[in-house]
Amino acid sequence: MNKSDLAKAVADSTGMSKAAAGEAVDATIDAIVGAVKKKDNVQLAGFGTFYAKHREARQVRNPRTGETMMSKAKTSAAFRPAASLKDI
Repeated sequence: MNKSDLAKAVADSTGMSKAAAGEAVDATIDAIVGAVKKKDNVQLAGFGTFYAKHREARQVRNPRTGETMMSKAKTSAAFRPAASLKDI
């Protein structure tokens, strides 16, 4: 399912127009992305939690040359599903 399929499903289940449902899906995604960028958690009961996950710099090895180097520290988005979603 892609974003347009999701918007169509929202429109079908709520009676909204496809355009309005598409705007609602876009607004929801924008709100989640904005919160995670601020390092806030977004908890959706029965679905899961979106959060920012920080990974420290670490030593890595280039498999081609065997050379060791340092990777950069980075923060990325992560998702932890709710217990009810894990049992699918």
